[in-house]
Amino acid sequence: MTDFTIHTPDTAPESAKPLLEVSRKSFGRIPGLHAVMAEAPGALEAYQKLHELVLASSFDNEEKTVVWQTINVENACHYCVPAHTGIAKAMKVSDEIIDALRDETPLPNHRLEALRTFTLAVMRERGYVTEDDLSAFFAAGYEQRHVLEVIMVLSQKVISNYVNHIAETPVDEPFRKYAWSKKA
Repeated sequence: MTDFTIHTPDTAPESAKPLLEVSRKSFGRIPGLHAVMAEAPGALEAYQKLHELVLASSFDNEEKTVVWQTINVENACHYCVPAHTGIAKAMKVSDEIIDALRDETPLPNHRLEALRTFTLAVMRERGYVTEDDLSAFFAAGYEQRHVLEVIMVLSQKVISNYVNHIAETPVDEPFRKYAWSKKA
């Protein structure tokens, strides 16, 4: 496999340097994913902007975690599952939810399970969800806005999951204790 460059502020393309500084300020360090994406500043900028929009979405921290991790686990992202485990813990999401997502076991409540089920339907059917999929999602208390926000989060995660698959981004040191691999 091709070795992808993990940039530093010194090695990054000039237009990526301010973006890496944004990452450093936001996370207290430059995540490996961001360091890889710095090679294509537009990709890093798109990812950062989507991340801001996801954080500002109507989903609460548990719901954000459900959508993020459902996508990460489905895509078997060796980097994002551990990273979002650490992020979920920092967001005070319960271990019960975190473990159920990582282990692909039922979530502790119907609403979150409906969110996971709908997210998987969107992914697996490439957006061609059925009327039954939508009805079940709406019956759990979600609205049209949430459908669109699931798609937005999926867009963010496609960028990160695919970059990590191709670049084989090493898991950042703070998240190595949450190492994960998809069960057969």
